[in-house]
Amino acid sequence: MSKKKDIIILGIETSCDETSAAVLSNGQELRSQVISSQIETHQKYGGVVPEIASREHCLHIRDVVQQTLDEAKTDFKSLSAIAVTYGPGLVGSLLVGVAAAKAMAYAAGIPLIGVNHLEGHVYANFLEHPNLEFPVLALLVSGGHTNLLLFEEHLKFQVLGSTRDDAAGEAFDKVARTLGLGYPGGPHIQKAGALGDPGAFAFPRSMLEAGSLDFSFSGLKSAVLNTLNTAKMKGENLNTNDLAASFQSAVVEVLVIKAVKALGKVPHVKTFALAGGVAANSLLRDSLARELSRRDLSFVYPSVRLCTDNGAMIAVAGYYHFLEGKYASWKLNANPGLSI
Repeated sequence: MSKKKDIIILGIETSCDETSAAVLSNGQELRSQVISSQIETHQKYGGVVPEIASREHCLHIRDVVQQTLDEAKTDFKSLSAIAVTYGPGLVGSLLVGVAAAKAMAYAAGIPLIGVNHLEGHVYANFLEHPNLEFPVLALLVSGGHTNLLLFEEHLKFQVLGSTRDDAAGEAFDKVARTLGLGYPGGPHIQKAGALGDPGAFAFPRSMLEAGSLDFSFSGLKSAVLNTLNTAKMKGENLNTNDLAASFQSAVVEVLVIKAVKALGKVPHVKTFALAGGVAANSLLRDSLARELSRRDLSFVYPSVRLCTDNGAMIAVAGYYHFLEGKYASWKLNANPGLSI
């Protein structure tokens, strides 16, 4: 009896400021991953400059893919398909990845798979926890998005809540920049917050209307800015660590409260999954762990290396698309405003 052929997916991610590729075998074995980060390039601007980001992707995409294949000890002939992020994200950055993936897949004569970036973040959990029990309630917290998603089964999900203005990660970046902590904001806020008093400033917790699972962090961001401006006009110096700790505490409290409220609406959930760049925040992880420990469900989140944008999460999402035969056409295009 012949051995079943391995399903090998090349995942490509270029939605923002990281050029990444990964080779994944059978949905579980991550054979290689390469991430070319642009953080140092954008730090002097206090955030991502779209034109520079797309240019950097153009410069690095070919070498990143080749290095990924080399480290996996494979080539295009051995690939089953190529999966690529086609949205949401920066249009110029997305176009680089989509164009590269289309060219490679066409030349290799293999299927092309388009992956929603947000879906990819959630699927990072399945790479390290392949046997997650459905239904899964996912809290996705990234730079541009904050969502509560109910996955009844693979590739079938329902949006229970989403951000109405600033996402949590976006608020982290803006507040960190205002406090002079640098970019990206999440790690800097966490580091400063660990040294501060989370109760030093009574920042607002926006819950919106009763029963809503949506998020809004623009008011919290504005409260921090107003506090700083008021102190400046009075000639007062405020403790940066206390500001960071109080801001972080407010964000985390809202996220946890909304997560618990969502669980009350979908009590049949078996697994709670945290995903996205802000999922690397230790206060958020610990706070959710404490709250969820009293419930009969599993709580999972990716390792830090899989929280930020990466090719592995696109490859694993692509694997499940491949199993369902959900391929993209050669007309696949970047969709910067793609929703989930």
